[in-house]
Amino acid sequence: MEKWKNLTNKTRYFIITGGRGSGKSFEVGRFAVLLSHYPNERILYTRQTMTSAHLSVIPEIQEKINFMNVAHNFEQSGNKLTNTYSGSEIIFKGLQTSSGDQTANLKSLTSVTCWVLDEGEELTDESKFDKIDLSFRKKGSQTRIIIILNPTSKAHWIYKRFFEDKGVPEGFTGQADDTTYIHTSYLDNIKNLDESFIERANQMKAENPEKYQHIMMGGWLDKSEGVIYKNWKFGEFENTLPFYFGCDYGFNPDPDVLVRVAVDNKRKLIYVKEEFKANELPATDLVQRIKSIVGREVLHAESADQRINDMLKRAWVRVYPTVKYPNSVEDGIRMVQDFTIVVSPESKGIAKELNNYVEKNGKPLSNGYDHFLDAIRYVIMGITKVNKQPISRLI
Repeated sequence: MEKWKNLTNKTRYFIITGGRGSGKSFEVGRFAVLLSHYPNERILYTRQTMTSAHLSVIPEIQEKINFMNVAHNFEQSGNKLTNTYSGSEIIFKGLQTSSGDQTANLKSLTSVTCWVLDEGEELTDESKFDKIDLSFRKKGSQTRIIIILNPTSKAHWIYKRFFEDKGVPEGFTGQADDTTYIHTSYLDNIKNLDESFIERANQMKAENPEKYQHIMMGGWLDKSEGVIYKNWKFGEFENTLPFYFGCDYGFNPDPDVLVRVAVDNKRKLIYVKEEFKANELPATDLVQRIKSIVGREVLHAESADQRINDMLKRAWVRVYPTVKYPNSVEDGIRMVQDFTIVVSPESKGIAKELNNYVEKNGKPLSNGYDHFLDAIRYVIMGITKVNKQPISRLI
């Protein structure tokens, strides 16, 4: 297809978007195989999680190798394919492993000329992308950063950075500054698709055009699919009600956040307002900042870092660590879902999380959009009766 020739453009970034059945992963994989036939190429292939590359992405690339009849040029050793014709390599890594963050290890991979980030929508931390991106700077050769993704919501950093900030419309194919865009749908790949797949797509188009536009045509959503809190709106904070504070402590790279919460039980409304969001504050500075805002009001806080809570208590802050027990997160979410959440207009961080905090198979995903929402949940759980007693009495 003509648009895939854009992969040879002399840009650093390549944003590959599209819906289901669009063939984007296939074409990028085929391009990686072709590129490996040139000398001095080192191609890094990543996904957010890749615990068993030999069972997932490596067979997918080997499928392209077999399809192109070049299997005789490749040898596999662990998570690496070596092109014996050129000496170039394709290396497979996960960004997140069972032991934690892989960013530092990936930065140590020298001489990478092409980084393919597959399933890019799963990388929600832009700073992690930057750390890896800026470590690839081999002199004398083109560096390609190829991001393949199914578009999610417009709150995702990829949309903000590569579309909104650059004034590039969704669905664009072409070049803007240092970025090449390729957008595809199943209609571009229809000759390779099963009839039953096409029939299902046509049925979705007739029954749910919005879903069709997102899933099949690769359109961006204003809010993520499967969001947990649907019942919310913007509105002024109700200052006449008693209020509380909620705090979620960040463990790098997550932020520390503080939120103000007021509850109108009669009208089933929760009023919320951001107080601050900060990264990597020293513990003493964090405690001082919280105290300066909370004063002698009640603070319901994360219970995982007892050290911070002890420091707050010594600073005469009335802090109540949240009670955690099996399924406490799900219970707390159900409590919050009983209310309509009213978000103060300036609290853009809370609104962003509400549009992107999602569940999968009935379980909330810790996808980076839950910091303010966790802090709100701590407050609601802290002032709601559990086992016929206020939670604060259980501490």
